[in-house]
Amino acid sequence: MREQPLYLRIADVLQRRIANQEWSPGDRLPPRAELAREFGVGDNVVRAAQELLISQGILEGRAGSGTYVAEPRQRVRMVRARCREERGGSPFAGDMASLGKRGSWDSQTEVKVPAPVDIATRLGINEGEACVRTRYEYLADGKPVQLSTSWEQYSLTAGTIVVLPEGGPLAGTGVVERMAEIGVTVSRAVELPEPCLLNDEQAALLGVARGALATTIKRTYYTDDGRAVETADIVIPAALGEIAYEVQIRT
Repeated sequence: MREQPLYLRIADVLQRRIANQEWSPGDRLPPRAELAREFGVGDNVVRAAQELLISQGILEGRAGSGTYVAEPRQRVRMVRARCREERGGSPFAGDMASLGKRGSWDSQTEVKVPAPVDIATRLGINEGEACVRTRYEYLADGKPVQLSTSWEQYSLTAGTIVVLPEGGPLAGTGVVERMAEIGVTVSRAVELPEPCLLNDEQAALLGVARGALATTIKRTYYTDDGRAVETADIVIPAALGEIAYEVQIRT
């Protein structure tokens, strides 16, 4: 019988030590180099063991801080439904409020970013045309659950009070309300979910293992005449959230 790989043996030891309450939820584990010396292995072996436990929800990584024993967390249900777009304000904040959670987000906006070919195709513009790009990290009760990168055609909002999605009097209200302010009526959204694996940056922001399973929702908002006004890649890790589509049936 083949011997169990080193990283699995170390993961088992770490898990037992957590079960024996050597470390409690919220405690920071010793530095990786210290654990590597203790076990007599390389840093990469300890990293693999920790990443396995992160993917199982036992540990959580915090960028620039270290690895911690995870607090018990329930997966957040993300309901995709017509009503979430009709109630006004940020759909994410509304989603979290319906679950009894506080929804918040951090964002970073860049103006006049050239549209890459896939984004240009989705927006119906020329490759390289100037866009407003906003990166979001969404949190439920202060813990990251979702990432999103939003693109809007710069010429559509340039010179208006809504050019910055998270700036001005309509900051944080969502695409539908912002576009209505400048006379653009958003009438429908199309969402294309695809499975994906998290890259290193995404995993670090979400506090899960790199390569962890996730779903990317490619969402695009349209006007009545079929013009795309915004498109976004929404990333939801399987360990933190589940996606439910609610279909209205009228008789």
